[in-house]
Amino acid sequence: MPVLGIESSAHTLGIGIVDNGLILANEKRMYKIGNAGILPMRAAALHTKNLHATLGRALKNAGIGIRDIEAVGYTKGPGLGPCLEVGMLAARSLAQRYGIPIFHVNHAVAHIEITSHMCKARDPLVLYVSGGNSQILAIVDEPRKHYHVYGETFDIGVGNMLDNFARDAGFKRAWGSEVASAAQGGNYISMPYTVKGMDFAFAGLMTNAVKMLNNHALKDVAYSLQETAFSMLCEATERALLLTGKHTLIVCGGVAQSARLQEMLSMVAASHKVRFGVAPNEFNADNGAMIALVAERLLLSGAKHRLEDCSVNQKYRVDKVVLEWK
Repeated sequence: MPVLGIESSAHTLGIGIVDNGLILANEKRMYKIGNAGILPMRAAALHTKNLHATLGRALKNAGIGIRDIEAVGYTKGPGLGPCLEVGMLAARSLAQRYGIPIFHVNHAVAHIEITSHMCKARDPLVLYVSGGNSQILAIVDEPRKHYHVYGETFDIGVGNMLDNFARDAGFKRAWGSEVASAAQGGNYISMPYTVKGMDFAFAGLMTNAVKMLNNHALKDVAYSLQETAFSMLCEATERALLLTGKHTLIVCGGVAQSARLQEMLSMVAASHKVRFGVAPNEFNADNGAMIALVAERLLLSGAKHRLEDCSVNQKYRVDKVVLEWK
């Protein structure tokens, strides 16, 4: 029962194919993020240009034809409007042309579900860390099964914070991975630390770090920024772990690719004797397979999404999604 998934929420056009939970293909093309960051209209234009070829590669790698696809899913949100619309229009076109079901998928839910699937985590506490958001989540049953937000950022996501710092520091690529590289060999400098319960804030930390570039070595500022931000996330996550009593902790989203964050969270998990899981980096980065996986689960559950309801929502919150397949 091959199911196609289209991810286009930001800089990545991803097309994945899943069959009974097995990932048959996971192709992607990325808009190159320079120091200027993502320009939504340009990214959307690139997605449109690469859509046909990326779909063709995915079908070839899966060893199937387009008529073998039994359903299609796409990212409804959150994300950048022009980019989201590319995936939505492509999915609607495929659904109408081939008479197959279409499913709209929340981007954050997809990140959580593919990590849970790969880590065999049935009911984990989740730290979701991406460019646009940072949240601590777990499933609750009332009023209907959904992800409850136990804590989240008051301002910007940790990924955006790291990217913005990279831009202000003059890196050629405004990526968090560039900050991680610059941090190697750095020494710690005290920085603002904002955790309130299980919530956190990063804007003040970033502003302070940029100012410190005038008086401190780049590697020291980058190291201190990363350590402070990740320590904040770990403190809030540990508090949620104790509150919920979960036996498994997973981290997912683009920033979950950070080896340092994985190391720190694994230490938190070990100290409380709970399992820790993280997916391979290919699936922490935005990808189409995660959308296909959720769409397949919706299909198998008997869920039905009407074509006229398949739109985009740039501010589609994870806690507004009913987990119809659970």
